[in-house]
Amino acid sequence: MVGNKVNLLAQFAEVNEYWSPLVVGTINHFQVKIAKLKGEFFWHTHQAEDEMFYIVKGNLTILFREENIALTEGEFYIVPKGIEHCPIATEEVWIMLIEPETVVSVPTGE
Repeated sequence: MVGNKVNLLAQFAEVNEYWSPLVVGTINHFQVKIAKLKGEFFWHTHQAEDEMFYIVKGNLTILFREENIALTEGEFYIVPKGIEHCPIATEEVWIMLIEPETVVSVPTGE
C-alpha cells in the first residue's frame, strides 16, 4: 500500500490528556501531531524551529509579549523560531501541529 490513511477524528478519540501531543504521521523529518488543549501552557520558545498551530475544533489564544493572536476553527498560525509564546485554551480545543522532529519547548519562565 502506498502511504497511510489517517482518520483524525478517530485519532483525537485516543488523546486522553491535555497538552500531550500524539504523533499521527511523519513527512520529510516533520511530525504531524494532534493534541487536546485546555488551560494555559508555559511561556517558551523553540530556538531552532518554527511551530504551526492548526485549529481543528475550538478556539486558541497565543500570547506574545507584545500582542495576542486569537485563532478559531479552520485557522492556523506559524510561530517563528525564537519567539517567546504561551498558548491558552479557556475551553477544550483540538489542534494539529506540524513541526520538525527536533522541536524542543524551552521554558522561559515569567
